[in-house]
Amino acid sequence: MSKPRILIARAIFPDIVDRLRQHFDVQDNPEDVIWSPAELAERLADKDGAFTTGSQRIDATLLAAAPRLKIVANMAVGYNNFDVDAMTAAGVQGTNTPDVLTETTADFGFALLMATARRMTESEHYLRAGNWTKWSYDMFAGSDIHGSTLGIIGMGRIGQGIARRGAFGFGMKVVYHNRSRLSPALEAECKATYVGKEELLRTADHVVLVVPYTAASHHTIGAAELAQMKPTATLINIARGGIVDDAALAVALREGRIAAAGLDVFEGEPRVHPDLLTVPNVVLTPHIASATVPTRRAMANLAADNLIAFFDGRGPLTPVNQPVSTTTAPR
Repeated sequence: MSKPRILIARAIFPDIVDRLRQHFDVQDNPEDVIWSPAELAERLADKDGAFTTGSQRIDATLLAAAPRLKIVANMAVGYNNFDVDAMTAAGVQGTNTPDVLTETTADFGFALLMATARRMTESEHYLRAGNWTKWSYDMFAGSDIHGSTLGIIGMGRIGQGIARRGAFGFGMKVVYHNRSRLSPALEAECKATYVGKEELLRTADHVVLVVPYTAASHHTIGAAELAQMKPTATLINIARGGIVDDAALAVALREGRIAAAGLDVFEGEPRVHPDLLTVPNVVLTPHIASATVPTRRAMANLAADNLIAFFDGRGPLTPVNQPVSTTTAPR
């Protein structure tokens, strides 16, 4: 029998491409070209599976152009690039890469919090520009991390990791808001207290967003929510673009309604709202919260494992839906 045909939509580790070639007829993208939706659909027309990286939209239009497609393995924990309902109805399996990036992403979230609160990038730009000529008592004075109140919106695995770092590493009081409350055992493990969203925004010194992107979570933080925060507070978004109204945030930062923000994700990324580029009190990073070599390799290997297990008939390891049909025959 011929091998299933798969498309690797972006450049990934060459040895993992070689591993996939042992199981599949592979078309890869070593030049890392960003294909348009039409170009992606053209390449998927004769493919049985796809390896994506979170920036390729899998929707009803694409699925209609890819009648053989049976599985899309996302190299990301988030999968808002999937139209899950359309994939399920079409009998296309979706998978993601949870767990393997939890601790690395929590590390980065806390690093971004500290850089934001202590004004690290703002002060570095000042130094590099040659503006540092003398010390002053209030030069880039930021806010404390230790002993402050950490508010986490979204208390999944990554949120819990951030909570543990804050509570046990920095003696922070941790409050959280989530769609559902954690068990008492998990709350104790994280030293975290459940509160309503308004109370969290009103009382937290540092607010960290770790919620998945859905229609319901769009602009979880907008102008009204920013107005509820302390003027001394910081806001950190390591979740997904669209969770924060970036335009409203730029206004709040410029007008001093909150002290600072740290953003690893943006609406419409890789584009960044131009107003965010003109305010000094924001730390901006290009969606790199999971960017360590061991973690990115683990993510790529898990996406590969999902493809291999699916076509071996064992079923995907980390499915995100339950398709009407999971057979490997063409639709």
